[in-house]
Amino acid sequence: MIIIGFESSCDETGVALVCTEKGLLAHALHSQIAMHQEYGGVVPELASRDHIRRVLPLTREVLKEAGIGMEQIDAVAYTAGPGLAGALLVGASVAQSFAWARRLPAIPIHHLEGHLLSPLLATPRPEFPFVALLVSGGHTQIMRVGGVGDYELLGETLDDAAGEAFDKSAKLLGLGYPGGPALSRLAQEGDAGRYDLPRPMLHSRDLDFSFSGLKTAVLTRLRSIEKESGRLDDRQRADLAAATESAIVDVLAAKAIKAIKQTGLKRLVVAGGVGANRHLRTQLVGAAAKLRCEVFFPPLDLCTDNGAMIAFAAAMRVNAGLVNLDSAHHAFTVRPRWDLEDICGSVAASA
Repeated sequence: MIIIGFESSCDETGVALVCTEKGLLAHALHSQIAMHQEYGGVVPELASRDHIRRVLPLTREVLKEAGIGMEQIDAVAYTAGPGLAGALLVGASVAQSFAWARRLPAIPIHHLEGHLLSPLLATPRPEFPFVALLVSGGHTQIMRVGGVGDYELLGETLDDAAGEAFDKSAKLLGLGYPGGPALSRLAQEGDAGRYDLPRPMLHSRDLDFSFSGLKTAVLTRLRSIEKESGRLDDRQRADLAAATESAIVDVLAAKAIKAIKQTGLKRLVVAGGVGANRHLRTQLVGAAAKLRCEVFFPPLDLCTDNGAMIAFAAAMRVNAGLVNLDSAHHAFTVRPRWDLEDICGSVAASA
């Protein structure tokens, strides 16, 4: 069975083809970073308009790459939430139109489920159950994943997500958009030990996070440096970037390892855009090795939002018997806010 997947939840337009037996056949992605840089962040209306421009050319691209005609597609998947409402509606409208025209089932997919299952696209792939650390610009959560549709929330951020902490700190340091990758690149040139920054909730008994105070600490330190030196020089900026990255990564790694110990599981999956951070990957692998625990990451090109994870999540739900491919109604909606636990064990399909 061949499924085409559409992702348009924020500032990346993704289209992919996945076979339930063979896996990923082709995927294409367009990032809107260059367009949003001028504004220092994502402009929802511009994001929606750009999705409209990109989605059909990307669809033709993946069909050509896979050597597949539209008549060979058996189902259509799309991100139904969470995300920007207007952006979500673009992907949902295209997917539902495709499904209606071809009389195919349409499968709404939770964006975070796509991220959670994306490491299964890599080789080697983890087996269920596992602990998942989901870290992105909008979400920071630790989940126990027992199988497809079996998700238990163990901990989450109480305020800013880890990606937001990266981006907001980068903005304070005068770095460009997107701030997270820029801060991480600069951090490689700095000394993380020069400035002492807090590790919020590092020693709390639970698995929750809090990063809003870290941004304030960066701002306070920055003002202190500027008061003493008159301005922030390149070395100070790099050192403060390194200290910021180290603080965020220390908390993420500590909580993930704590989750491994509490659950007794031996597999850790890391997903989401921040999962591409080299410092985080190195620290998690080293800490997990001491517990004889395996760590799995999605391929680097699939860490950010993409259509492959949406089509793949749909394929996994089909294989798990969680999708009713025979349902036949055309009504659909998108859910900008949507808890992952709402879909546990649910049947999700329309046509």
